[in-house]
Formats: sequence, C-alpha cells, structure tokens
Amino acid sequence: MSDPPPVLRGVLTRDVASLLLATLGAFAGFFLLLSVVPLYAVEAGATSAGAGIVTGALMLSTVATQLAVPWLLGRLGYQVTLALGLLFLGLPALALVWASGLPEILLVTLLRGVGFGILTVVGAALVAELVPAGRRGTGVGLYGIAVGGPNVLALPLGVWLAGNVGFEPVFVAGAAAPLLGLPALLALSVPAPPADGEGLGVLSGLVDGRLARPLAVLCGVTLAAGVVVTFLPLAAGGGAASAALLVQGAAATVSRWLAGVLGDRHGARRLLAPGVLAAGIGVISPAWAGNTALLVAGMVLFGAGLGVLQNATLVLMFERAGPKSYGSVSALWNVAFDAGTGLGAAAFGLVVQYAGFGVAFPLTGALVLSTLVLIRLDRRTGKKTS
Repeated sequence: MSDPPPVLRGVLTRDVASLLLATLGAFAGFFLLLSVVPLYAVEAGATSAGAGIVTGALMLSTVATQLAVPWLLGRLGYQVTLALGLLFLGLPALALVWASGLPEILLVTLLRGVGFGILTVVGAALVAELVPAGRRGTGVGLYGIAVGGPNVLALPLGVWLAGNVGFEPVFVAGAAAPLLGLPALLALSVPAPPADGEGLGVLSGLVDGRLARPLAVLCGVTLAAGVVVTFLPLAAGGGAASAALLVQGAAATVSRWLAGVLGDRHGARRLLAPGVLAAGIGVISPAWAGNTALLVAGMVLFGAGLGVLQNATLVLMFERAGPKSYGSVSALWNVAFDAGTGLGAAAFGLVVQYAGFGVAFPLTGALVLSTLVLIRLDRRTGKKTS
C-alpha cells in the first residue's frame, strides 16, 4: 500500500484498510437490498403492511443482536465475530431467489439482521482499537465514509436494478458483496477484546451520565432522521424528494469525515452544539416542501448536522469509556441510532396523521434543538469534574 496523504498518516494502516474493505462490502450488500426486499414482498403478494413488517423485522433483529455483541466479542474475538457478521448478512440473501412468500422473506430478513447487528457494533469498536487516540475522530470519519458511501449509492441503485434488471440479480449481488469482504479479514491483526466483566456493560453505560448525555443527543437527531426518510417522500413527492434525500446522504457522509478531522484538533465535544443547530434548523424545511430550493438547502443542512453528531458522539463516548468498554459503547451507540430511527418514524406518524406535515417537521426540529440543554449540562458537569 502506497503512503497515505498526510491527513491519513497513522490512521490508514493495513489493518484499518482491511476493515474498511470488509465494511464497504457489507454495507453495499445491506443497502442494495434495504428497499428492494420490501418491494419484493409486495411482488410476492404481501400488503403494504407486510412490506413494513419486513423492514421492522430487520431492525428488530439488528437491535437485539447489537445488545449481545459485547458478549460475543468476549468469547470469539474480533475476527471470528466479524466473519460471522459477514456470513449472516450475505448467505441468507441467496435464499431470496427461491423465497415465494412473506414467511420465507421474513426468515431471511431476521437472519440478515443478525449479521448487520454484528457488523455495525464490531466495525465501530475496531476503529477505536486500531486508530491512535489522538486520531480517533479521523478514523471514525473514514469509517463513516465506508458506511455512508454505500448508503448514498447502493440504496437507489438497488431499486433501479430491481425495476430494470429484475430482483434475482440484485439478491445475488446483495449476497456476494458481504462475502467478498471475508478475504480482507485474513490481513487483519487485532488485539484480543477485554474478557467478560472488564469495562462497562451495556446497561451500566445507559445510567452513566458521561455516556448517557451524548447518547441522548444522538437519539434526538436519529429520531429526526427516521422522520425524514419516512415522511419526506410523502411530503415532497417525486424528483424533489429524491434530490433532497440524495444531498442529505451525501452531506452526512462528507460532514462525518470533516467532523473527525476537526474533532481531533479541537475536541469532539465542541462539535455537538453546531451539529444540533444545523440538524434542528435543517429538518424544518420539509414543512415548506413546495419550495424545492429551500427543501434541498434544508436537507443539506440537516445531513451536515447528522454527520457531525454521528462522529462527535461516538468519539466522545469512546474517550470517556476507555479501551475496555469499546464493544459496549459501540453497542449502545448503534442501538440508539437504529432504535431512534424506527421510533421517530412510528411516533411522528401519529403527528402527521392528525396535524399534518406543517406541524410535524417543525416539532421534529424543536425536539432536536431541545438537546442543546443536555449539551449545556454536559459542559457544566465537565467543568465541575475537571
């Protein structure tokens, strides 16, 4: 591997490059099928409610698995656990070629959720293990590109391929991409994770204020993300929604990287308030979805805030918990992200139903902005204990 550019020196090592290759394959396979499998369920005879159950089952399986990953790491180590994640995400997808009804599709979905839950937790924890503490923000940002790039590209590509080429080739590609990441694990050399009983547990981390405050800030913005991905297409419709979601995903990916570089220089905690302000103001824009320019600008702002908070909260939690708790921190962070996204969509569906988009999106923005109180409290608490 040639020498990396100066900003990546000491970060983009052989081990980190191997992890990023495996991550790219895993998330490409995940996002290729994320919207395609619900579409296939409807094609196979399911109702729209059945399509929703498919996505709900995926997230339920993912979150349940994420809670168990620290226990798995203590017994199997990073490499074996990561390999299991790739296998569970990839192999079951091949069965979709022969699945003919909702029960078979749900079984495949639950198995793939196990793989995705493993990969999200192990990947973030490994970044913290492999990157020096002073460059961790940059490492998390680089990992964010490996996660976010497939979100921006593979999600719409999967839907396009399903409509123009057919479902079966997409299923094969969605299965192959994670499995192609397995050879990268052979070049990965990582330390053993802490044994059981060392470091914070997942539940004890929830009641530790040093971790709970940034976690609550993350929940505020992931609730908003759930509202955006679910209701923006309904509020704006057509090409405007597609353009807005595209720029939102791109802005989140780029800002997640830039936040890491800035966080290493100035501290991750300083980025929390700007991230909340950007996300809270930006998410209000779909209330005026008829103005495409305003909508797109708002989604750029929301995406930027989301990316900043994804990086800053994770890095801050790693710093505060210490090396023996990386697995638990990663599990907490990922559960908050995925559960917050689902809860936001479900809870604000009621607001949309009874009050409309003109109330739902400003209310979402107010919820995000309310987490500034937690940031202020965190800053005061930090001064008292320093």
